Amino acid sequence: MNFLSQSWLIDRRHALKALGSCISLPMLECMVPLRAAESATATPKRSAFIHFDYGTFSLNSQITTAGKDYQFSRSLKPLEKHRDVITPISGMSHPGAIGTAHGGGRVWLTGGQIGPSIRNTISVDQKIAEITAPHTRYPSIEIGRNGGLAWTADGVQLPMMTRCDEIFASMFEAPKGGSAAQRRELRQKGSILDANLDAVRKLEEKMGAADKGRMEQYLTSVREAEIRTRRADTWLDTPLPAVSDADRKRLNRDIPYPVKSGDYFRTVYDLMVLAFQTDVTRVFTFNQANDPIPEIGVTQLRHALSHHGGDPSYMELLTKNDTFLFEQFAYFLTRLSETKDLNGQPLLGSTMALFGSGMSEGNGHGNASLPLVLAGGSDLGVKHGSHLDFNRQAKGFEGYQLDIRSHFKILGRPVNPDAHMSNLLLFMAQRMGVEIDQFGDSNKAIEV
Repeated sequence: MNFLSQSWLIDRRHALKALGSCISLPMLECMVPLRAAESATATPKRSAFIHFDYGTFSLNSQITTAGKDYQFSRSLKPLEKHRDVITPISGMSHPGAIGTAHGGGRVWLTGGQIGPSIRNTISVDQKIAEITAPHTRYPSIEIGRNGGLAWTADGVQLPMMTRCDEIFASMFEAPKGGSAAQRRELRQKGSILDANLDAVRKLEEKMGAADKGRMEQYLTSVREAEIRTRRADTWLDTPLPAVSDADRKRLNRDIPYPVKSGDYFRTVYDLMVLAFQTDVTRVFTFNQANDPIPEIGVTQLRHALSHHGGDPSYMELLTKNDTFLFEQFAYFLTRLSETKDLNGQPLLGSTMALFGSGMSEGNGHGNASLPLVLAGGSDLGVKHGSHLDFNRQAKGFEGYQLDIRSHFKILGRPVNPDAHMSNLLLFMAQRMGVEIDQFGDSNKAIEV
């Protein structure tokens, strides 16, 4: 079964004829020859971006020594077995998020500015998806329970899936009623979108400037939906990848959350691994939730714990929550390392995974020195094994003092104002083959 068949491709003239010659279409992914930029035997490059809210309890997560001989902090201990394939990173920030309370997740992958009248910019996952999309059924897949991470070039936030059975069905289940029924449904949806556009264009003539701005955002969302609808139509005749009965039973199920948080997280990670293995997509975002984790005795929301106010019991519970999240990420890395891709190579070598938060700590709404771990990607030229500490590269920095009064100062304002997180995002994009020398507010690509 060749689920990488090119039978879904359409040419530009056909699209124009079908949609009306008065419409000038951009170049769509479904018009690009499959594997146009790589040989049939090339190993695909993949990226996963996993985010959690409200930072960490930094006194128990901060690694205090730089270089190869660093010692793992208490919260990061679950990652110690992966030392050779990870790089903990300290001291990076998004300048546009400093002093903005809970807005860091919004720009975590964009490097944009935060403000009520400021439209977000494209996220790095979508920049990467621009070049990986021609080769996969889905340009990217977005998962989450607490707001999305993925943003289009027009600043539109992409919707997410949440339930594990929903995610599985989207990737591996045939459409109900067969492909013909699904095609009719998609084309009906496309007709509705077209009709909406016509109606809105007529209405725009009567609008003021403010309303036109809001309407343009709506139209952008409609255009994004149109492109995705047409792309889904072109893939209907391409066979779905084969999935074993064991994987189907294990992954195609609704998991009660947060009652079984660990089961939910591990199943999501397994779904990501299976999607990478079968080349359904090469780009994932996963925004983790703010929910309690009762199976480890944490019954409070993560947000509440982050505002610990120096209460030792809350600080301990937040540390348990942090450690649990790092344990699940370690599970993901283990699964990537033991699962082979289409060419028989471990997925971890061809997959970069970024894990972290757009906030450093929640108690004081600190957005500097973000907690970040980059993993995998050795086949893409990523070199691991060291703690990359940009705070130590700053003039006058004398090391870490792990008490609330001293340490939390460096979490509110950058110690190293030149260490933009967008420099890391630029590095990842370049390793994925995106030919750019600037992303977000980057000032130079870092080297890992």
